Amino acid sequence: MTDATFTGKLTGKKIAFLVAGEGIEQVELTEPWKAVQEAGGEPVLLSLEPGTVQAFDHLDKADTFDVDVVVDDASPSEYAALVLPGGVANPDALRTSRSAVTFVQQFAASTRPIAAICHAPWTLAEADVLTGRRMTSWPSLQTDLRNAGAEWVDEEVVVDRNGPGPLVTSRNPDDLPAFNRALLEALS
Repeated sequence: MTDATFTGKLTGKKIAFLVAGEGIEQVELTEPWKAVQEAGGEPVLLSLEPGTVQAFDHLDKADTFDVDVVVDDASPSEYAALVLPGGVANPDALRTSRSAVTFVQQFAASTRPIAAICHAPWTLAEADVLTGRRMTSWPSLQTDLRNAGAEWVDEEVVVDRNGPGPLVTSRNPDDLPAFNRALLEALS
């Protein structure tokens, strides 16, 4: 997913991937994770509880992944960027977690990038960090995101710089190549 342009650009940078315990769209976790690694960064899996998280391939169970850090124990200042993978159940669970929402709010107040794909912007809406931001998502979220103050558009990838830090958003797994490039560009 990366190219030689980004190789080594993220050396020494930790990137937080925040997910719930299940319902993560696997490819929306693994492809950005791989892009960060290939660019020299260190992806770190944050979740609500210790142990493992269950990813899905749409509605079918896929692989499990070990949690590196529980969000209650994580400090946003330790990470160069925040990635929010999608899946329907994943962001729906995150937005009901006070710890996850607080982490996102604190991260959004920084100048560091946030990247969210598919249904993941639900967590951003709950964190109340979308006012005046231009973004995209899975189409069914557009009313929720507009109600949260965002300008919703139907585009492959949107990079909005009208806030403290860049906000990178995409619609679905088909957009992952553009999403990953935009994430890496926002970090380099």
